Amino acid sequence: MRLGPQCIDDVVSPSQVDCQNKNIKFIQHWEEEITEQQRKRVIFSVRSVCELYIPISMQRSGYGSDGIYRSLRPSIVFPKNSNLSLVSHLFNRVAAFPSKPALIDADSSETLSFAELKLLTVRVAHGLLRLGVTKNDVVLFLAPNDIRYIVCFLAVASLGAAVTTVNPAYTAAEVSKQANDSKPKLLVTVAELWDKLEHLKLPAVFLRCSNAPHAPSSATSFDALVQLAGSVTEFPEIKIKQSDTAALLYSSGTTGLSKGVVLTHGNFVAASLMIGFDDDLAGVLHSVFLCVLPMFHVFGLMVISYGQLQRGSAVVSLKKFEFELVLKTIEKFKVTHLWVVPPII
Repeated sequence: MRLGPQCIDDVVSPSQVDCQNKNIKFIQHWEEEITEQQRKRVIFSVRSVCELYIPISMQRSGYGSDGIYRSLRPSIVFPKNSNLSLVSHLFNRVAAFPSKPALIDADSSETLSFAELKLLTVRVAHGLLRLGVTKNDVVLFLAPNDIRYIVCFLAVASLGAAVTTVNPAYTAAEVSKQANDSKPKLLVTVAELWDKLEHLKLPAVFLRCSNAPHAPSSATSFDALVQLAGSVTEFPEIKIKQSDTAALLYSSGTTGLSKGVVLTHGNFVAASLMIGFDDDLAGVLHSVFLCVLPMFHVFGLMVISYGQLQRGSAVVSLKKFEFELVLKTIEKFKVTHLWVVPPII
């Protein structure tokens, strides 16, 4: 039994908030105390429970006399430390379970625990430094879903640089437009998409080794990037604030050409806490999320990948949606959550 907006709709004044939270905690404690047999005998709805334990004046959410909209749902506590990066936030939250699976690549079967993810991200960050990436630089990503996509994103963010993600379906002209606007210093891609980037004349990191004839010999492979770092074990010491830019995503909105949308470290932290709040309240742990939605989009990058990793959930990466492949992946990796969009349905 969960308390959500579907059962409490109400107007709450500021003076009622403390009382309201105590009532909700009381209900949650009551739920923990009853046995499963007693639970089955409960014949009243969640709304009835709310009516029993929450005063009439607090049973509807909405605008108070001060013009502020309030809900009975408990408030989310956001980190107040202004010197907080999305990377330090993630690894601080998952430090208690280093051996749990963090990222699983359904296409290659490569798996990283949270400890392995952190170490690999540290090494990639130092490798990027060796390639000349510094704070406030932009790195352009053009690649399909891959767990190394997330590793590189976290590594770039740890340097105070920003990623700009590009739809792999873009034409070379569309890629050029975004590159001209965002002015990247480095490219992260795969050999199969190099023909859309070659004209930019920028250094590149390839996520996967490939014998494709059009792959440039000058590109740095992911493995070589890791080797550049040596035996480091700690992130580079770079001061990053929540207000610093972490990602520059592009969207056309409803009409017109695509425009850059700035997302800060604080945006990632706050959004991830909001996204996982219901599961946190319900005590949902050890989930496995399948990420088949594209990582170049905010849904795949922030909502699923970053949002669930910072909760300690495992994220399974899949390059594209194919019905039978998705079903096999769900079965193989015991996926518990799958977020999709209407076209997939």
